Amino acid sequence: MSENDEAALVERAKHDPEAFGVLYETHVDRIYNYIYYRTGSVRDAEDLTSRTFFRALRGIERYQQQGVPFSAWLYRIAHNLVANWHRDTSRRKVVYLDELSMVAESRPGPEDELEFIAEEAWLQGAIRQLDADRQLLLTLKFGEGLSNIEIGRIMGRSEGAIKSLYHRTLIALKKQLSREES
Repeated sequence: MSENDEAALVERAKHDPEAFGVLYETHVDRIYNYIYYRTGSVRDAEDLTSRTFFRALRGIERYQQQGVPFSAWLYRIAHNLVANWHRDTSRRKVVYLDELSMVAESRPGPEDELEFIAEEAWLQGAIRQLDADRQLLLTLKFGEGLSNIEIGRIMGRSEGAIKSLYHRTLIALKKQLSREES
């Protein structure tokens, strides 16, 4: 969908729930993936994704085009909800039994699963130590597979600024992982 088509759809969605449904279908998977990578929980990602779109629906009449894609506004709502979730969630991790059984069924053996879980937790922990812009960049680049130009539009930065931020982010992540490894 072109930016002009999306802008027209957003304007229609201010008064037409079906148009908002099209926006929802267009963006729900990416918003869900972003939230999942930030929370690490299927249940919380589903909950926060629904809250993101509920807030967007409630606030769409106040939304104004500002030269950035509609998805940038959705990512900002999602980012704020995830930040609140991290603030409100205690440091202990809740693991749901149905999630454990899904993980166990998809892996060859318990040793492999434990190693995978430990490595993923280690990496996710290091990523969560980065500032929010860097977390968003990594999620959009690796979770969504977006190009630097697309990421720049969402984050309101030039392609060059995104390349520079990406380079600095990888250096910071490498340092963080090295500190945690020692």
